[in-house]
Amino acid sequence: MVSSVTKDAAPSGGKTFFGHPRGMATLFMTEMWERFSWYGMRALLVLYLYTAVTDGGLGIDEATAVAIYGVYNAVVYMTSMPGGWVADRLWGARKAVLIGGIIIAAGHFTLAIPNAAVFFIGLALIAIGTGLLKPNISAMVGHLYKDQPSGRRDAGFTLFYMAINIGALAAPLIVGYLGENVNWHLGFGVAGVGMTLAVVQYVLGSRHLGDAGTVPANPATPGEKRAALRRTLIWSGVAVAALLLDIVLGAYDIEHIVNVLAVLGIVVPIGYFAMIFRSPKLLPADKPKVIAFLWFFMTAVLFWMIFDQSGSLLNIFAKEKADRTILGWEFPASWMQSVNPVWVIILAPVFAALWVRLARRDREPSTPVKFALAMLLIGGSFALMGLAGAAAAASDTGKVTVLWLLGVYLVQTLGEMCLSPVGLSLSTQLAPKQFVSQIMGLWFLAVATGNALNGWVTRLNGPLGDAVYYTMWAVIAVSAGLAFMAGSRKLRSLMGEVS
Repeated sequence: MVSSVTKDAAPSGGKTFFGHPRGMATLFMTEMWERFSWYGMRALLVLYLYTAVTDGGLGIDEATAVAIYGVYNAVVYMTSMPGGWVADRLWGARKAVLIGGIIIAAGHFTLAIPNAAVFFIGLALIAIGTGLLKPNISAMVGHLYKDQPSGRRDAGFTLFYMAINIGALAAPLIVGYLGENVNWHLGFGVAGVGMTLAVVQYVLGSRHLGDAGTVPANPATPGEKRAALRRTLIWSGVAVAALLLDIVLGAYDIEHIVNVLAVLGIVVPIGYFAMIFRSPKLLPADKPKVIAFLWFFMTAVLFWMIFDQSGSLLNIFAKEKADRTILGWEFPASWMQSVNPVWVIILAPVFAALWVRLARRDREPSTPVKFALAMLLIGGSFALMGLAGAAAAASDTGKVTVLWLLGVYLVQTLGEMCLSPVGLSLSTQLAPKQFVSQIMGLWFLAVATGNALNGWVTRLNGPLGDAVYYTMWAVIAVSAGLAFMAGSRKLRSLMGEVS
């Protein structure tokens, strides 16, 4: 995608990217290719894990495969916290994104090697690299819109969100097809090509980013650097020692790792919020905003816990309980992972224009109301899944039309558009300047915590059955949405001038 040549909308003169800062073109394309690599791998992961060894998979039982998928997603987003710290205190966001992209590419190419042990090393590399890249590229988007109205900032983040979903749309169609129909590892390797293109785009376009992310916002002292290195080595040593002891004693089970990571997904955000509140660098004027962010964080945890089951339970539902036949040809189940991005690409410009137009008329919903609407919608999507599960159970074939899933993904996307790009923008506005990348990391940590909980809650699907399981979460999500709407006035008072 090329830059617009219009100048009237440029905040500081010069060319724009469809009316937005020229640097958005660089970040847009980099994020698009990075998401191509991530969503390509994601579309295959749970299917590869539970596919029989004779069919090229790892042959892990379905419940455990779904749990691994959830906690791995959690780990990927959990690394956003140290990634944000590295940018804020050591490298600056610009360098963190570059190094993260290189590590991610290496991880995807490692997945292309047909060896189970090496496969999990590749997953670890992707998690580390994503932690460096994900929060910091979003922080740089926020930098491009500093001192601009919230409506324009929200529109910019919605445009950025389109980049995510263009990559997410293409990836399952290409990577998913190759993985399911040709060779799993070929699919993973093609995802690595996408990440390599992201790195190339970022290097070539960095001249348009100005001073965004060039220096750390809160440089660490030599003593702080030594202390951070010491803690990293100690905890890494503890983790390796515990794993080796588990293996030596003959008690090793993948469930142990799943459970530990699920606990970390809950403990880490609690610890990080406690650290920020206790920091002497947190000014009294900033504290109410961080308290408000905490409430948005907890709501986002529940939203993502439900939403991200689309890549695990809903992906398996598409493979086993959805009729995917068109004119006698059955398309790959992983292709259904492109449905949500299609809806986002269609709806993102609509929502971007809607927020700006409503803001001009002073009728834009507040951020708390947008979050409440997101919870009501995500609850509605699982109510539809409950009906789909009941219909599949009552069907002679045990399958239902894919139109059920198309509807579910539409309702989920409407909720996503009310929460995700808005939350990205909100995080940069509520964050104290000393903690911008770390607050950005906390926003992504909400996804981690939601997925960590999925390591446990998705196991209820088996004993409860689809109809009861999905309906249960629908009721919980709708109740949360109503509660959030009721408390919106109090939240706005904590947010100060942020709307």
